[in-house]
Amino acid sequence: MLQAKLEALENTFLDLEQQISDPDVIAQQDTWRKLMKQHADLSETVATFREYKQALAGLAEAEEILADKSQAEDIRELAKEELADCTKRRDQLANELRILLLPKDPNDEKNVIVEIRAGAGGDESALFAAELLRMYTHYAEAQGWRCELIDWNDTGLGGYKEVIFSIAGQSAYSKLKFESGVHRVQRVPETESGGRVHTSTVTVAILPEAEDVEIELNERDYRTDTYCASGAGGQHVNRTESAVRLTHLATGIVVTCQDEKSQLKNKEKALRVLKARLYDLYMQEAQDKMAADRKSQVGTGDRSERIRTYNFPQGRVTDHRINLTLYRLQDVLNGDLTELIEALVTADQATRLQEAAE
Repeated sequence: MLQAKLEALENTFLDLEQQISDPDVIAQQDTWRKLMKQHADLSETVATFREYKQALAGLAEAEEILADKSQAEDIRELAKEELADCTKRRDQLANELRILLLPKDPNDEKNVIVEIRAGAGGDESALFAAELLRMYTHYAEAQGWRCELIDWNDTGLGGYKEVIFSIAGQSAYSKLKFESGVHRVQRVPETESGGRVHTSTVTVAILPEAEDVEIELNERDYRTDTYCASGAGGQHVNRTESAVRLTHLATGIVVTCQDEKSQLKNKEKALRVLKARLYDLYMQEAQDKMAADRKSQVGTGDRSERIRTYNFPQGRVTDHRINLTLYRLQDVLNGDLTELIEALVTADQATRLQEAAE
């Protein structure tokens, strides 16, 4: 069944290759771009399948040599080595193909809106929210992604009660989607004279940016208010009504933006956040209706779930969903999230493979 499905995909891939080379198709740029994307989406699976077929061919050849009793002993020894190598390679590629054939998350290629909010712990929580902002922006920079601040509510002490920003880059959502949830920090605050360890929490929400075709908003769907922005940023911040507040009338969702000097630009940014929140709301509703689907998620469904602990006295980070502990706290806070993210992706794939088998 796996082989037949892969053969069909390879035939589709070959057909797409012919179409994207056709001058008549190239002349229709919209159609050509869609076909190019389909071709690119299949390329990794087809390349892996071709390697898999090579491994099968090598395996068959080795078995044929070993079945021939007239072969010299040194040839038979080489065939045994080839048999072992091809068997290992076949099994490895078969597993890779099963993962590649898993249903794709339609949001994986999207840019994201990141919302970080201080939780329990007062000023200490707000200070850690600022550290998480720094952690994610450093990770994004290392990936070659672009970050853009949208809105914030700072404490004046270097912390944030709330900060919202966007990250634009290839597969941003696919790598960051497992970051949604409650992040717990355990450390001794600078203001703590007794040296006691305090526990604070910060919530993180990763929202895929919605396309215009997915979320259509008209002016009548929301109310727009303007006001003077607060905080540092020059005279315009306090003297002009550049900040924008949007209130979605049907859901009551409120979005503000004060980062830009231009009221128009702030409204554009606020609309992006509003669309992302509405899209996320619709996704959550769909997931609620399909409870079984949540089994295949590594903690992306419940924003109240405590997902990770950052323990400063022990210099460790623990992800509770996959029981992974790293004693590289400072590296992680400096944006080195690769090991954590790869482990979460692998765990999610393993869960989905098991569910597919069942």
